[in-house]
Amino acid sequence: MDSYVIVITLIGLAALAMAWIPRLLEGSFLSYPILFLLLGMVLYSLPLNLPMPDPMWQEEYVVHLTELSVIISLMGTGLKLRRPFGWKNWQIPFRLVSITMLLCIGALAFLGWWVLGLAPAAAILLGAVLAPTDPVLAEQVQVGPPNDKEEDDVRFSLTAEAGLNDGMAFPFTWLAVVVAVAAGTAEPWFGEWLYRDLLYRIVAGVAIGYVVGRGLAYLIFELPDKTKFPRTRDGFVALSATLVSYGLTEMAHGYGFIAVFITAITMSSYEVEDEYHTEMHDFVNQVERILMVTLLLLLGGSIARGLLEHLTWQGALVGLGFLFIIRPLSALVGMIGVKVPAREKLAISFFGIRGIGSFFYLSFALEKIAFADADQLWAITGFIVMVSIILHGITAARIMDHLDTWRKRKRKSAKHEATPDKV
Repeated sequence: MDSYVIVITLIGLAALAMAWIPRLLEGSFLSYPILFLLLGMVLYSLPLNLPMPDPMWQEEYVVHLTELSVIISLMGTGLKLRRPFGWKNWQIPFRLVSITMLLCIGALAFLGWWVLGLAPAAAILLGAVLAPTDPVLAEQVQVGPPNDKEEDDVRFSLTAEAGLNDGMAFPFTWLAVVVAVAAGTAEPWFGEWLYRDLLYRIVAGVAIGYVVGRGLAYLIFELPDKTKFPRTRDGFVALSATLVSYGLTEMAHGYGFIAVFITAITMSSYEVEDEYHTEMHDFVNQVERILMVTLLLLLGGSIARGLLEHLTWQGALVGLGFLFIIRPLSALVGMIGVKVPAREKLAISFFGIRGIGSFFYLSFALEKIAFADADQLWAITGFIVMVSIILHGITAARIMDHLDTWRKRKRKSAKHEATPDKV
């Protein structure tokens, strides 16, 4: 039987299952990313003549599929954030994508060089690849759709962090590439990296993202009220905005990830009560889920076919240390001085979910230049993402439910204390 027909049938069945599986798994110890990861491992262990997922994943193939998945997820993430953009409301995410991310990159780069024996460029790449949290697989700990009015500090901080840091990790991915190139040429590199990859690309991403978002918000919400310009209610506009914002920014050599997220939060800040925000979010969320299912099946297949063959016990130890020690401690350091209850800080620090974005950054860098330690980098990344999917998938619902119950009790207690006893 034609393997292409088998593939599209399996993807169709997996995507169809997503209409019911998330609700069927509510209250269980499983999350649907775990289920589809395991399904991919099972399918690729059967004699189904499926296309071979290269254990080291073909870089060009992975770059575009993961790239599309991440940018669509960033649009959905930005559309559901309701807090006005600014330091006071966003200080926790800002701290997480600056202090926490830099500490994570530095710690992983050091361990990669000192413990794993990676070359400096590969060690930097390891840190850059694994430092950002993932907007694709973090749905259980994120805020709900735009029409969901419940938005606590934990969900908001993790959602905003996932949206911001996928772009902020890019300069350090480029740093790894530049260092690797410089190692072979001995040419000066720091100035070019600083002005081009760190400053210009970020500024270009923010500027273009804002202009596109502001322009679309005007066309969608303001112009129809002022003129006879037709009002749209098509959810696919969000997907179009994603591609336009990303494409224009990449053509200007800026960071498209940043632009897409800025476009989304700029659009969502206009007419915040308009139901059209929910329509746009729901459309891109459905597209995102189809891509996520496909990537999870491929990841499971890659694990079954040898992705972890080059994983050493030292690499596994570094990976576990990153998930259980480095990320939580770095996040707690980043939140020093923030007035948030301790248990909420612990939750924010624990849910540093790794996922599809890590595979994008790694495949992107390996497409630019060959790294001698590529096999080990793939194995460590695959291991950490696999453990993160299982660990955070099992714990997310329980911890978030516990926090919700605790907040309700706290509000009830405060209300009771504020009400004077009747005589």
